[in-house]
Amino acid sequence: MRFPLPLRHRRAAARTARPRALRLVVPCLAALCGFLPPAPPPAAGQPPRVVSVRPLTALDDAFRAYAERVRAPDHWTGGDSTYSVPMADGRLWVFSDTFLGTVRPDGSRSPVVEDGGTTPFVHNSFVLWNRRGPRTVTGRDRSGRAVSLVAGAGRDEWCWARAGVPDGRGVAVVYARYARTGSDPLDVAWRGNVLARFRPERLSRPLSLTPLPSSAGVSWGAWLERQGGHTYVYGTEPAAGGGSHLRLARVPGSDLRGPWRYRAADGTWSARESRAARLSGPGGAALRVSDELSVVRHGSWYALVTQRADRPFSPDIQLAWSRAPGGPFGRPRTVYRAPEAGPLGTYRDPDVFAYNPHEHPGLGRRGELVLSYNVNSLVPDDVIRRAGIYRPRFLRVGLSPAVRPGERSPHRS
Repeated sequence: MRFPLPLRHRRAAARTARPRALRLVVPCLAALCGFLPPAPPPAAGQPPRVVSVRPLTALDDAFRAYAERVRAPDHWTGGDSTYSVPMADGRLWVFSDTFLGTVRPDGSRSPVVEDGGTTPFVHNSFVLWNRRGPRTVTGRDRSGRAVSLVAGAGRDEWCWARAGVPDGRGVAVVYARYARTGSDPLDVAWRGNVLARFRPERLSRPLSLTPLPSSAGVSWGAWLERQGGHTYVYGTEPAAGGGSHLRLARVPGSDLRGPWRYRAADGTWSARESRAARLSGPGGAALRVSDELSVVRHGSWYALVTQRADRPFSPDIQLAWSRAPGGPFGRPRTVYRAPEAGPLGTYRDPDVFAYNPHEHPGLGRRGELVLSYNVNSLVPDDVIRRAGIYRPRFLRVGLSPAVRPGERSPHRS
């Protein structure tokens, strides 16, 4: 198969020694989460405790039903990254590599068009989910064929989605530019960062594309968090020995086209991207995280959701806490192990892996984190024969004390 879906994750494996219903009404999303079991509050100065973790099957089932029951040639049947952005009339789901088309009754899909099949494949897409239900959004070429929303500069270049934020009535999404550098599947290189702004009346075409800082080799936009009059921009870079290092920038207000400042090693904010320091964990050591992640304030604490980065192909989703958006973060602790991954997983397939978890603020009730993670295979034909592998999975994580994302904690240290 020639489509670059496996390249993305083979690149990640080589670089980091590890990879990376239908009418779901938005006001009812919060009702998908159950009540948090009672638990005493943590001691003063301690972060919230995880008291429960379980699959959010309502969202899993909703995406499965949408993928499998709609029969349309340019319809979403699977994607990864799985960021989301709240909009006035619903929620915009932001995907990177995306299969379109239909799923056969036996659960398979046709090979991609480039391999002689009928399945369109694009490098980024949206699914807008509102009161009228879900709708797939892609770009269109002059012949009307579905293409990526944000295209690369040349034939062997493309863009993968990062996080997004509301932008007035529309949304702004960061994209990472990549290019093929040779004939080997691992010959793929990051080229830079770009901001795409979309209006709600025309999500299929960016209103504007703005180059973002890219001189330090950092793929910015792994997460975007608005707090205290700033938007914090998290970026990742490959770490020797596996995983990624995490760096931090911020802009005043909510417009990512504004002046960027970078968190330096001494905790100050510098105008020079080269001074952006690696965020630290226990003992001051540089954190190692997954390429995609989230950092969301819950009460007086910031929750970092990441994949375990010190073991190849780890199925472990981890959570670490900090008092500040720039750390230092405590030791990441495993809160869930993806059951789909590995030879003993759901698919009994050693090539299937899970990767790139993050939070979806606004979908959970008080005291809950709603998380997603992606599932894929190192063997491209696996996701052709079994289309259901390549879709997001969702979790709800119960916390004590129960504080909404962005809300200050009743337990101050």
